[in-house]
Amino acid sequence: MASAGQRTLLGFDFGTSYIGTAIGQEITGTASQLKAVKAKDGIPNWSDIEKIIKEWQPDLLVIGLPLNMDGTEQPISARARKFANRLTGRFAIKCELQDERLTTADAKAQLFEQGGYRNLQKDNVDCQSAVIILESFMDKGTE
Repeated sequence: MASAGQRTLLGFDFGTSYIGTAIGQEITGTASQLKAVKAKDGIPNWSDIEKIIKEWQPDLLVIGLPLNMDGTEQPISARARKFANRLTGRFAIKCELQDERLTTADAKAQLFEQGGYRNLQKDNVDCQSAVIILESFMDKGTE
């Protein structure tokens, strides 16, 4: 595994219908959208997740943790934690949780700026949210 600051990170924006994914490099501090993985009541198509992990071979997985504005957990927070635990169990890759408050709003604003309403498809928003989750995780590491 690469050392901190040199790692490849795979980010997830957990949702019950779609899970957005993004890939990031700590050395550049940037992330890019990958694709949204369909989920059924929060359970992803694990073979799609496995393909992404095999292709990108990340050193660390970063999962967005949905929190209320006051920092308390909401019902979906426990499901995101369970998803992180399942990722670690299945793929033996360490997971970190990252506060994802306001990422969807930020993602929509960025996407709208780049391409208007046509750019606001659900999978685009989920993957852009994953980008923001990764970039905020990397920013936190450099503070």
